This record gives sequence, C-alpha cells and structure tokens, in this order.
Amino acid sequence: MSRTLALVLFLMFNLVSANFDFFGNMFGNQQQHQQQHHRSGAAQWASQVDSVQCSQYLCPATLDCVSTPAECPCPDVQDIKCTIPNAGGDDEPMIMCVRGSNECTEVERLMRKGMKTSKPKSKSK
Repeated sequence: MSRTLALVLFLMFNLVSANFDFFGNMFGNQQQHQQQHHRSGAAQWASQVDSVQCSQYLCPATLDCVSTPAECPCPDVQDIKCTIPNAGGDDEPMIMCVRGSNECTEVERLMRKGMKTSKPKSKSK
C-alpha cells in the first residue's frame, strides 16, 4: 500500500510540475535566457593594450609605460628583478623576474654554466 501511495505521489508531482512549466511558458512567464558574449582573454588583453596611452615602451606583462624595457616592473610583488648582462655583446641586458632572495645569483650561475657549455670547442692538433 505504501509503495503504491509513494508511486502515485511521485507521478502526481511530475504531472503538476510539468503543468506549471507549460502554463508558465504559455503565458509568457518563461525566463529570458540572455546569451552573454564573453570575450576571449586575448581579445580582452588586446583591448586593454589599445586603451593605454604610451609614447615610449609599454611593458607587456604590466602595461606600465616606461622609457626602456629594462625598467619594466615584475608582474608579481613577490618577484625580484634580476639584470643579467647579455652575452651576445648587445648593450641591453636581459631582465628576468624570479621569486626568492637568492634566486638572482642562481640565475646568473646557470647562465654562466650555459655559456660555458654552448661555446664551440677548439680543435686540438
């Protein structure tokens, strides 16, 4: 008996909820589903870049206007800016943002190690 009663109540509930949905749609009470157009991250970034007024150099990560790329701040406040001399002989040093108090020395050490291994070996006769 209780199973039959539960089944009848379940079917009645489905029938009633379907009718309310039908009447709501029939009388124009349905919700308007507004399609939102979310711009992609790249499009949003491009619009921000276009809105910044800068006659010098615009830092790509922070959109700060500076006179040279070496003056760009690091994007995160926890980062430390390391200035690494360019091995190619250019005047502009390489700038790298790292996290940690001793990381600049570690980056410089790895750069020196990389330069040693990338140099062509001289032929001995």
